[in-house]
Formats: sequence, structure tokens, C-alpha cells
Amino acid sequence: MTKRFEGHVALVTGAARGQGRSHAVRFAEEGADIIAVDICRQIDTVMYPMARPHDLEETARLVENAGRRVVADEVDVRDISALSSVVERAVDQLGRIDFVMANAGILPGIGDHNPTVAAFDDAVDVLLKGVYFTIEATLPFLLKHGGGGAVVITSSAIAERSVLSPSFRTMNHGAAGYTAAKSGLIGLMHYYARTLAEKNIRVNAVLPTGVATPMVTDGAVERYWNSYPEVGAAVGNALPGVDMIDSSDVTEAMLYLCGASGRYVTGISLPVDAGFLVE
Repeated sequence: MTKRFEGHVALVTGAARGQGRSHAVRFAEEGADIIAVDICRQIDTVMYPMARPHDLEETARLVENAGRRVVADEVDVRDISALSSVVERAVDQLGRIDFVMANAGILPGIGDHNPTVAAFDDAVDVLLKGVYFTIEATLPFLLKHGGGGAVVITSSAIAERSVLSPSFRTMNHGAAGYTAAKSGLIGLMHYYARTLAEKNIRVNAVLPTGVATPMVTDGAVERYWNSYPEVGAAVGNALPGVDMIDSSDVTEAMLYLCGASGRYVTGISLPVDAGFLVE
């Protein structure tokens, strides 16, 4: 049986673990070869441990176990020159790019008792500029084969409902940067959806609620919520018993938007939020 993405190539940023690993492995199971990139080192304003090289190696191993080729490389999405070089080398090996999942993200400042404005800068640089750089680095190869393609941006339900800092005492440079960047991604998505439509490249965003990944579950966010109960009270989902969703739930949205199921879908912000936005 032909798999739905046989003969296609998907690039995933932030692929070393969490949502990015889930996307990479699931697309490989559906027949896609994978370009998996991740910074694999710590950023000073991030209080939880970030991915390391062995995490990216594990993602690559899982993709290969699914029977697909993979090019995995350590690169910072804030560095468009380095990112472009990695993408070019990967396409030399795999031949093309069809799908781009701009997933890399951080939550800086949270858990820091005295966050500096650098947390705002890092959030915007990774979450907003990093997505822009990812799309710009991959766009020449999306265009080259002439068959169109799909870009899916990982925004957040927080783009539509600010809850990370719901009171004056919780004001935090990192929360401000995260909220601003995730909201800015919606505008960036609309920009690309409009400009790339004539090239048959569809561009959408997913807006997850809290996802059970190391970014959230490692302890820094929990400590933040315990210090400020109003934050925990603000982040509830409408569906009963759903405190967080799984990475696989977001991956299913990626499959829908990149596959034939989403062939006429572009320019949307798709909540995967267990009712977070109707609370």
C-alpha cells in the first residue's frame, strides 16, 4: 500500500524531542524522508533543560526505524545563514522539500526569579524570527520542484488568549515575548498564505493548548504555577479531565494540513486546544 507521503520530504525544526520528534516520526511512518534540525544546546534565559545532541540522534534513529532517510543537524533557527546551509546540504541528499513544520520554540524567563529583558528578546528571536528564517531558508526548495507544498507554523492558543501573566505581579519579560511572538506568527502566516497561494504552497498555523513535552513537564513551569496560583487557574481547558494534550494530537493536525485532506485549506489558525479558547 502506498503511504500518503511517499516520495515527499518534510523538514521539522525543534525535532530533537517533544512535538518536533512526534511530527518527524509520524511523517516518516507515512513515507516521508525527514530533515530534522534542532539547536541541541541551552539558551541562557531558558530555565528548563533544553534538548541535547543525543535527543536529536534518537529522533534520527526512530525515523530510520520507520524505514525512511533522515538528515539530522544541529542548527539555531536564529541564524539564517547556518540554517540555509543545512537546508541546502539536506536537499542535496534528499532531493526536495514538500512540507515545512516550523515548530522550534522556547519558553524563556518562566521559573526565573528575576528575568531580564533578554528573555523577551530570546522569545521573539526564536519563536517569530526563527519561523520567518525557516520559511525563507526552505522557500527556494519548495518552489523548485513546482509541485506546491505546505507550511505549518506552530503558534499557540495563547496567541488568542493571554494567560501566562494574568496579573500585575506575574509580569515577566519571557511571558511577554512568548505571547507577542505567538500572536505575531498569526500575522506572518496570513502574509505567507496570501503571497504563496499562486505557487500552490499552503500556509497554516496550529494553536495548541498546553502540550505534555519537556518544556512544560520538567518542573520549571510547575514551579511557576505553584508560585502564582492565578496562572494555573487561567490555563484550564473546557473539555473535562484534559490538563494537557499529547504531542501526537498536534501531529494529527499536521498530517491533516499537509495531506490531501487539507489540499484546499490555507490561511487558517487551527486550534488543537481541548476548548482552551472557549473557556
